[in-house]
Amino acid sequence: MVNIEISILALLTGIVVGVLFAYVQVPIPAPATLPGVLGVAGIYLGFKLVEWAGVGVDLLGALGL
Repeated sequence: MVNIEISILALLTGIVVGVLFAYVQVPIPAPATLPGVLGVAGIYLGFKLVEWAGVGVDLLGALGL
């Protein structure tokens, strides 16, 4: 379940950081275009899909780490 308070705090933190980056005139460390943002959303959704399906490989465990 999504915690609304944490989500709102995360959004507010992102806004404050975005304002700070713009104020000091440095590029943001995130995709600045819609296709980039959609790519990040796609990565998240793909991760959640695999998690929901219950499949996956413990890569670090397989490597002995």
